[in-house]
Amino acid sequence: MIESGRARAFWTLAPGQGGIRSEVLAEPDAQQARIRALSSGISRGTETLVFLGQVPPSQYEAMRCPLQVGDFPGPLKYGYSSVGLVEAGPAEWIGRRVFCLHPHQDVYLAPIGLLNAVPDPVSNARAVLAANMETAVNGLWDAGPRLGDRIAVVGAGVVGCLVAALAARLPGCEVELIDIDPRRAALAAQLGCRFALPDAATEGADLVVHASGNPAGLATALRLAGFEATVLEMSWYGERPVAVPLGESFHSKRLMIKSSQVGSVATPQRARWSHQRRMALALSLLADPVFDSLISGSSAFDALPETLARLAHEPKGALCHLITY
Repeated sequence: MIESGRARAFWTLAPGQGGIRSEVLAEPDAQQARIRALSSGISRGTETLVFLGQVPPSQYEAMRCPLQVGDFPGPLKYGYSSVGLVEAGPAEWIGRRVFCLHPHQDVYLAPIGLLNAVPDPVSNARAVLAANMETAVNGLWDAGPRLGDRIAVVGAGVVGCLVAALAARLPGCEVELIDIDPRRAALAAQLGCRFALPDAATEGADLVVHASGNPAGLATALRLAGFEATVLEMSWYGERPVAVPLGESFHSKRLMIKSSQVGSVATPQRARWSHQRRMALALSLLADPVFDSLISGSSAFDALPETLARLAHEPKGALCHLITY
């Protein structure tokens, strides 16, 4: 039993070092709710870069989470995939399951405006994928795929798999998911895509989405793109320098490299879509049980310091790791 008025949260204390700290929790004001966490997810790409202290100073402000406490490189509370039950607050929210962009914490306060109701068909485990699904939706809005496109997605991490799964639902589109791990072939089939290792991937794609987080994957993406195709870069490399191969056929194929980042609603939708509307869409898409396949492991909240250290240094094919409370 958690003591009333107290909470426990995971903190990155220094690069590569985490711990769980206790804190006093105030009563919610009229614009807040108190949420008891049910589950949270580790976003292995961004979150491990934060944990390892690899956020460049130029991106400190851009990479802040809405409810982050502390500053880079630490100590800080960081995370944005929490699912919980509203215990106190406005009457219309009490007893509802919500997704919130909150760090890993067993009980917390959050502004009502940052709460997103979890639809009944969406399990607690799938709901932690909401931030990743929102990134995938925004990426496809940025990419602008057309009916019948041949689409290559390089990198079968969580975001890459979500992009591939959504793209495969577009009428007439053929989607190939590319990864260096042959074990991802079965996952690709579940998501409705073909699978290929990089050397065997099909060239001449109408659209290529790169989400591997590895510069070698970007080189593969440029190779696979067809004449005047777009390569959408969804990877974030932190402070690592990236060499982009702009020789060979890059110019003769007249390729376009375009960035995508979830912090802003994609330009084609921005005039009509708020962040909250976009998140509601992301949560509704997670009603499909096929996305259970992206949860690759789970562990208890108390083990989070050891779990995140292990995932940062030895991911071993991990996708989304579920934290239970």
